[in-house]
Amino acid sequence: MSEIRTEAVPLVDGSDLRLTVAEPEGTARGGIVVLHEARGVTDTVRRLVEGIAGDGWLVVAPHLYHRDGADELDGAEEQVADHVARLDGEQVMADTDTAFGWLADHEVAPDQMGVIGFDLGGSVALLVAARRTLGAAVTVAGGGIDEPVGPLPALVSAAPGLTCPWLGIYGDRDDKAELDRLLDAARESEVATDLVTYPGSGHRFDDDPATAADAWQRMLNWFDSHLR
Repeated sequence: MSEIRTEAVPLVDGSDLRLTVAEPEGTARGGIVVLHEARGVTDTVRRLVEGIAGDGWLVVAPHLYHRDGADELDGAEEQVADHVARLDGEQVMADTDTAFGWLADHEVAPDQMGVIGFDLGGSVALLVAARRTLGAAVTVAGGGIDEPVGPLPALVSAAPGLTCPWLGIYGDRDDKAELDRLLDAARESEVATDLVTYPGSGHRFDDDPATAADAWQRMLNWFDSHLR
């Protein structure tokens, strides 16, 4: 298992962006930016960082709540929603750019960079893939499809601008037509797109190991196919 560590990068606004990073054994195949869930850099996020590094990638996860002095939120849903609402869309993009810059400083080329996020981070991952040039993107269970989440625009409005291959992975949703609208919007981009749903699974796939394993492999295969 790859060891993870945390680094701090000073930003022009005077704050320090914390980065959770993990390096693979041997030469990296490329680099992946991991965007965390609404509760921040949780144990689940750390396991994701470790697991992707174990597959041969250099991995970096920016702490998007660093301006609030928070890494992980363990309070009520209201507290989490308050932190999401206080995010600034341009600052989120700048933090993500810093993570990509960290990969570039470690000799990863743009077409060998990917981004993956889940929950809040899944939504951000699609927006990054529509605004930046990189190799591939994966969204896992991202919300805000038809309606904005906090400062982030609705995903259906951003998806036609995708600049790189994008994979969406979703569990149960009350409005399945919403996912159809998202896929239709993504296909307008004319890059490779796919959207996989797991009916009967939980929102995070936690209660179905077989589903979680399949989703994990699909994610790895997507990066394998498009980051070269």
